[in-house]
Amino acid sequence: MIDHLSLSVSDIGKATAFYDAVLGAFGASQLMRFDRGDIHICGYGRDGKPSFWIAAGSDEGTKLAGHVAFAAPDRALVDAFHRAAMAAGATDNGAPGLRPHYHESYYGAFVIDPDGHRLEAVCHRPE
Repeated sequence: MIDHLSLSVSDIGKATAFYDAVLGAFGASQLMRFDRGDIHICGYGRDGKPSFWIAAGSDEGTKLAGHVAFAAPDRALVDAFHRAAMAAGATDNGAPGLRPHYHESYYGAFVIDPDGHRLEAVCHRPE
């Protein structure tokens, strides 16, 4: 059910040193990193797929408490998730669509729930 999750951190250097060591014990390592100005995002995982992310910086998306992504077996479920969330009172944070900066088949939709939590549904399969 959970595809990946992320946490906000206050210091990316300290956090990566910590998670490199701790997650290394599980055989995980940094698989992706995005640095844009003062925004820093690192993805950890195994077998080429990041499933735990940390983020630091001034962007509002990195200041929120966390992010949970739900795994969807197909793109239709990503679309249905977004429609249901919007109908239930969520705020749109990214309509369903491809996010090729993650990988060529990454199809996701993003919402913010009524308490401010960032939620996503994602399908990694090509259509």
